[in-house]
Amino acid sequence: MSNILKSVCSKYSITVLILSVFTSFLFFSCGNDSNTNKNHLVFKYNEHKNIGSLDPAFAKDNADIWAINQLFNGLVQMDESLNVQPCIAKHWTISEDALTYSFSLRNDVKFHKHNLFGKDSTRTVTASDFEYSFNRLLDKKIASPGSWTLNKVDTFQAVNDTLFQIKLKQAFPAFLGLLTMKYCSVVPKEIVEHYQSDFRANPIGTGPFKFKRWEENLKLVFRKNYNYFEKDQNGKPLPYLEAVAITFLPDKQSEFLQFAQGNIDFVSGLDASYKDEILTASGRLRTSYQNDVNMIRGPYLNTEYLAYFMETEVPELQSDLLRKAINYGFDRQKMMTYLRNGIGIPAHGGFIPKGLPGYNNSIGFSFQPEKAKQLVEQFKTETGITNPEITITTTSNYLSFCEYIQRELQKIGMTVNVDVIPAATLKDAKANGKLDLFRASWVADYPDAENYLSLYYSKNFAPNGPNYTHFKSDLFDQWYEDAFTITDTKQRELLYTKMDSLVMAKTPVVPLFYDEVVRFTRKKVSGLGINPINLLDLKRVKKTK
Repeated sequence: MSNILKSVCSKYSITVLILSVFTSFLFFSCGNDSNTNKNHLVFKYNEHKNIGSLDPAFAKDNADIWAINQLFNGLVQMDESLNVQPCIAKHWTISEDALTYSFSLRNDVKFHKHNLFGKDSTRTVTASDFEYSFNRLLDKKIASPGSWTLNKVDTFQAVNDTLFQIKLKQAFPAFLGLLTMKYCSVVPKEIVEHYQSDFRANPIGTGPFKFKRWEENLKLVFRKNYNYFEKDQNGKPLPYLEAVAITFLPDKQSEFLQFAQGNIDFVSGLDASYKDEILTASGRLRTSYQNDVNMIRGPYLNTEYLAYFMETEVPELQSDLLRKAINYGFDRQKMMTYLRNGIGIPAHGGFIPKGLPGYNNSIGFSFQPEKAKQLVEQFKTETGITNPEITITTTSNYLSFCEYIQRELQKIGMTVNVDVIPAATLKDAKANGKLDLFRASWVADYPDAENYLSLYYSKNFAPNGPNYTHFKSDLFDQWYEDAFTITDTKQRELLYTKMDSLVMAKTPVVPLFYDEVVRFTRKKVSGLGINPINLLDLKRVKKTK
């Protein structure tokens, strides 16, 4: 056993004992004795960030979204290639002016059983349920963090039981993608109004799994929904699993130990505490894990970057020459190899990440140290500043990246300071224009490049919007507004690339890398898959003994 695992074993021996007791308890409490023969059909994973709510109106964080995705459905859903697919809506039409969306609903979708439904303990979902759910999302008393998803909606109504219609204030090509978010899930009025705020811990949805029990900070159990409406390509009912069991060990190190010992089936992401234990420097599974573990990786809609505040009074950062020199002055590939074991894609394109239509790998910056040195010398000559100096502000989690850049930029003739502050302080300071150069990341709220380009629209200046750099270009603004009127997907993607290219030419940011989703599963798990929004979908997962 490696030193990492030895230290973790020692530190968490009590936790392991508790978890093993819980696991045994879980199997025998999920049902009658016949269910003990189905223990191998329980999918187990750990959520180290905890879960705040199982109410889809509050599906803000990944931990909550993963759990809520097993319990609830919306009108539409996203496939692994980010294409919008039918869900409770079997098909839809969009008016010629792209303002009216009409959704035809399935008539075989039932809510999970609950005695409040009366005689049959369930009922069929109708369009009025979506009308209620959307009104609830907008209700200021509920204060859902997802109310913004309906900002571009003018009206919505249940035309009849199986027809739901939405009218937009203005055309918005990414709207269907927004509707795939878990905020837009359907919920039953009678159950929500009975539990009110406690619906967070008593969820009733339509999803492939139904809620069983939740002991907060300890365990969460879902059971198979035998009335689920979706089937696989062979007509077999989904899901395949009997249950999902989630534990809440509070850190990634102890989580990885449980995975290494076979007590949980799945680990997501690469943490510094175990990355060298499981992966080689080139990002491959170590031989000691190859017989028991599968690794799945793919693009993740997350761009990690440094951002300049374009209204800065620092002459070095006002200079287009130095902003370009910084972009040319460090080796992103080497950075990913040494700091991330090769996981992540060096950002040689623009701000739009790989995996999203509009991405282009030729519009950014490659490692050209000699060119970077020439730009620095040109800056010195033109300004008389002989020792250009900058400060990068970051959080402790990304200190290693900033220190790497610091060392590399010193080689091209720049002095770089690194200032480490708490995440909450950085968040507030960048929103209020108090930082000249800072590390940031942008994870897609919805899978459309407009989501990334909105950071450079001048009407979105922070703190009232996500334009933290205060980048301003009249041409960019015009293109951004034009994009909303283009319904042809390919034409819109070409415009997105043009916009991204314009941003990179003006250098308000230094793209570092596009993240990757990395998942480790036990060999007995199949069908998990991967997607660029890192959504956990368990309805097609299988487990063998």
